[in-house]
Amino acid sequence: MTSSSRAALVALGQTASLGARLIATFRTVRDETERRAAPLSPEDQLVQSMPDASPAKWHRAHVTWFWEQFVLGEHSPGYTPYHPDYAYLFNSYYVSAGPRHARAQRGHLTRPSADEVTAYRRHVDGEVVKFLETADDATLVALEPLFDVGFNHEQQHQELMLTDILHAFAQNPIPPAYDPDWRFPACQRHGDATVMLNEGIHTIGHSGDSFHFDNEKPSHRALVGPVRLSRNLVSNAEWLAFMQASGYREARFWLMDGFAAASNEGWEAPGHWRLVNGEWRIMTLGGLQPVDPDAAVCHISYYEADAFARWSGKHLPTEMEWEIAARAGQLNDAFGIVWQWTRSAYSPYPGYRAIEGALGEYNGKFMVNQLVLRGSSLATPDNHSRVSYRNFFQPHHRWQFTGLRLADYGH
Repeated sequence: MTSSSRAALVALGQTASLGARLIATFRTVRDETERRAAPLSPEDQLVQSMPDASPAKWHRAHVTWFWEQFVLGEHSPGYTPYHPDYAYLFNSYYVSAGPRHARAQRGHLTRPSADEVTAYRRHVDGEVVKFLETADDATLVALEPLFDVGFNHEQQHQELMLTDILHAFAQNPIPPAYDPDWRFPACQRHGDATVMLNEGIHTIGHSGDSFHFDNEKPSHRALVGPVRLSRNLVSNAEWLAFMQASGYREARFWLMDGFAAASNEGWEAPGHWRLVNGEWRIMTLGGLQPVDPDAAVCHISYYEADAFARWSGKHLPTEMEWEIAARAGQLNDAFGIVWQWTRSAYSPYPGYRAIEGALGEYNGKFMVNQLVLRGSSLATPDNHSRVSYRNFFQPHHRWQFTGLRLADYGH
């Protein structure tokens, strides 16, 4: 979303009706998906480079199915689905919404074409706008939370579109660029090196009525500290020192599963790094570029982050420690560069209850065997970050823009 789009939405929100505001936000979010897809050819949009990634064409269709299924299908009387097979092809993991095509086989879907997906998007967009234009105020108020979920759901897939196509491009021996002018954002390096959190009881989680996912609640009290958190993200220069110290080959720094993963996958450097004529380069959205020593290290798994922390004589922070420091504005680059691994297992907060219906499958059923990341990344859309946001991935994943900062419990 551009700065002018954000300003227009703010101005509109001060004067327009709820229906007009929902329409404006809907169009802005939907346009951003197409803006991110615009540099991709039809062939680019089809590729699925691994089972954990999805083709861009599938992302564009899936978020469209979401609006068709949960808004039009459930709340627009007489609506007929655009195509009888699309629910099967583009459902992701909503078991209660019906059967679905296997995730690992999404790259086999040569049909519908990218142009047909575009037509599908235009049809559903028109029907949703028509629905919002004709719905009464009571209906709009009742469905506003559902629309908020839809907006944020599509923004999540906008981020995945970039990380997934970058992974696909990184498999190409002739490295293509998504955007030749793209450059990695600069990190901040101001203030003291560490932030001290004294022992205390703090409120964790989302408070208030603004939008949040169900896994961010209920807010609750937690004992935290004493601990020192690194104010800065770990840099590529620091990671290169770890590599030069044989960090990838020293089993004593690694969790057993992590060392097995590193050995089996042949990890010698972060994801998307290549050794070219004796120099490390990194595959980026701007193509293959030299590794910038001052930039934040990214595309690392939890296993790598944990090994680096042990090598450094430190730890990864808990998600509670991260949230407290970030809420106080004490962390540089908490948002907008890389998601930051924490050592917290992705589990329910005390008293957690998933929401009713198919959308209850959104977060709760993944609360096992995953680790929490906090913050946001350079691929995260505007207005999709908040201090209580809980991202989560399995510990071996490293195709996202994932990095770290350290914690020190020494006194």
